[in-house]
Amino acid sequence: MKKWIQAFRLKTLPLALSNTILGSALAVMDNKFRWSIFALAGITTVFLQVLSNLANDYGDYVNGKDTAERIGPKRMVQSGEITARQMFSAIIILGNLSIVSGVLLILIGVGLSTTKFLLFGLLGMGAIAAAIRYTVGKNPYGYRGLGDLFVFIFFGLIGVLGTYYLHTLSFHWDLLLPASAMGFLSIGVLNMNNMRDYEADKNSGKRTIVVAIGERNAAYYQLFLIAGAVIFMIIFTLINYRSAWQWLFLLSTPLLFMNLKKVFTYKSNLELYPELPRVSLASLLIATLFWLGVII
Repeated sequence: MKKWIQAFRLKTLPLALSNTILGSALAVMDNKFRWSIFALAGITTVFLQVLSNLANDYGDYVNGKDTAERIGPKRMVQSGEITARQMFSAIIILGNLSIVSGVLLILIGVGLSTTKFLLFGLLGMGAIAAAIRYTVGKNPYGYRGLGDLFVFIFFGLIGVLGTYYLHTLSFHWDLLLPASAMGFLSIGVLNMNNMRDYEADKNSGKRTIVVAIGERNAAYYQLFLIAGAVIFMIIFTLINYRSAWQWLFLLSTPLLFMNLKKVFTYKSNLELYPELPRVSLASLLIATLFWLGVII
């Protein structure tokens, strides 16, 4: 099991759960929270994140993008720990698990309402396709600089707003602020991954945003993402202000400042290795502290 646990890359799960937690916290604000939605949304999100990690491992190997230059965690297929056939089978299993949990989530959330069920079903299938197609198949979108856009859509807008809607069956426009904040933070984690792997990606022909704009501009891009996320959360809190406890989420900002300091001062790409879990943890803290601030 050890090699599979490594392939699952459990350190990425805090970020994946952040959008579920934040969307549920927003439902708590409206007194429409449901534990069944929270639990199933969390399970589905975890399945999708693990699916994405396995597909990334498999796709980069099949497309020849994993090389000895890579700095990140060891890839299981490239290293020979897991065969490509085994990884492909695991992708099929995780895809089916995502479908089962997703269908249950939608049924509990919107019932048998045909239009809503079909809409969320399409969004769910889109999420599964996005998780796989990032690096798998011919001309995957992750090699064309589109990863950031898809992360923003699925780990920001759809993750937060979809969770909120399944709790409440409602929507209001100011929810785009926290949803966009989580999307920016999710892109921030991806940006750290791509900055760390800049040389390897550039040499292997993997055209990420970082490869396209260069390392220095990628640091300013990270500043834009982190600052934007915090500003969006502040504006939303001001619009929906109820008590001083709502500012608890700001306690997570030192981690984000530490990340920004590193991206502007690092000398070796290896120094960026701890920055992925740092931003991921900061995202989880923002979502969790926001929830705590709502219920106190």
